Amino acid sequence: MRVEYDASANMAYIYLVDKINPGEAVQQVPADEDTTAILDYDPQGRLLGIELFNARRRLHPDLLDIAERIDGEPRPPATSAETADS
Repeated sequence: MRVEYDASANMAYIYLVDKINPGEAVQQVPADEDTTAILDYDPQGRLLGIELFNARRRLHPDLLDIAERIDGEPRPPATSAETADS
């Protein structure tokens, strides 16, 4: 599993497989009524990934800190507690 995060759009994508090839996600299903998450399925009905809107509210900050940034924004600087643990 890996997570991509776009801070400028406040969106994240959680990959449940190593790679999703073009055209592999054939069905997109809203996860709830307010459509804050989209579930991507393959032709066999297997869940490939989850697109999350409003990611800062929905994901733990620790997960966002380690997510792959796709917006080109720099990661926030490490706190003194984080650097002391290293």
